[in-house]
Amino acid sequence: MENKKWDLIALASIPLIMTLGNSMLIPILPQISRELGISSFMVSMLITVYAVVAILLIPIAGFLSDRYGRKKIIIPSLVIAAVGGGVSAIAAWLMNGMGAYAVILAGRLLQGIGAAGAFPIVIPLVGDMFKEDEEVSKSLGIIETSNTFGKVLSPILGALLGSVVWFLPFIAIPALCLISIVLVIFLVKPPKHKENKQSIRDFLKTTKEVLKEKGRWMYAIFAIGGIAMFGVFGVLFYLSEVLESTYQLKGVIKGLVLAIPLAALCLASYLAGKFIGNNKAGMKWTAFIGMTLLTASLIITGFSAQIYFVVGLMTLGSTGIGLVLPSMDTLLTEGVDKEQRGTITSLYSSMRFIGVSLGPPVVSLLLGANHWVLFSVLAAVSGIGALLTFFAVKPEEEKEEDDKDGGLHKMEYKKQRLRTRKNLAPK
Repeated sequence: MENKKWDLIALASIPLIMTLGNSMLIPILPQISRELGISSFMVSMLITVYAVVAILLIPIAGFLSDRYGRKKIIIPSLVIAAVGGGVSAIAAWLMNGMGAYAVILAGRLLQGIGAAGAFPIVIPLVGDMFKEDEEVSKSLGIIETSNTFGKVLSPILGALLGSVVWFLPFIAIPALCLISIVLVIFLVKPPKHKENKQSIRDFLKTTKEVLKEKGRWMYAIFAIGGIAMFGVFGVLFYLSEVLESTYQLKGVIKGLVLAIPLAALCLASYLAGKFIGNNKAGMKWTAFIGMTLLTASLIITGFSAQIYFVVGLMTLGSTGIGLVLPSMDTLLTEGVDKEQRGTITSLYSSMRFIGVSLGPPVVSLLLGANHWVLFSVLAAVSGIGALLTFFAVKPEEEKEEDDKDGGLHKMEYKKQRLRTRKNLAPK
């Protein structure tokens, strides 16, 4: 792992920068709403459109990365994300009102296209680079920590930049993407890729077979990843709106408050990746504890809207999410053959983006309802994730299947050797 340190640093820059490019906007969403004269729901679409287009394109990016190589997909994707950020920045700078909103939305859509081939491809690339389960687990923990650190930094940086000029966070996106492009080009040395000539039809057939064989626990992991991100972005959107409208907190102070639960998420992700090792049963129970912690914190939060109470419990819930994400990343990455890894993990990333896209609009629609109703809905969704972790994620069954497959391979090998001996025997 030590000889891949610089590769890992370069790859970790991708989730950090992609997260900044999206989450930096959360603390300034109310400001954007005022500047452009648009509703809370319309401004939430700036987050949602980015995620929706990524959802649709991530599986295609995953297939292309399996076929042509991870790095060949990541670099052009980062360039597209930079261009999309530039379009939004120019529109915000030079245009006004609904016209500016429409072009910013188009730029965000383009940015989402780039995002589809960036961070989601990092997960299978890490799986390709390391052979030992423990190294994969630790490396994915670092990648997830970088992702969550981006979430910690984004409200502070977004609020700080927004306090200078409201559209400055848009301008920062292309510059950040350029940094990541340079790092990946010069530092990442992926293992030699054997080009996969598989046709689309064969690809779909193989993917269907993998999902049929291992679908039960894979679908559960997909759903758990989506639920975790729904919780993160739903709560962030809620706090961003309430801190400004109810408590008059703006700028860097607001960003610092938003960063508190995210810092807990970041620390929990790092520790989970560091200590979980290759213990797959431990990954399941770590994730279950995390989802249970999130559900309990959301239920209790429903009983009081007092800001210290809400932020404190959301910090606890975010710790739970930090336990979930590296565990699910590793279980999925290690449970899939290298040839299908990009495709399957891209489906998982799509589900995470679905959670990102649904969080802000759902919470924006529930903001007018009772505080208890809002957090009851969030808790119910989280509770489903906890149940899926407990009943559907069964790494011990996966191991039994692998052992069984390994036994069959050994029997086939012995039969082949017997046939060879017979053919070589003197007549």
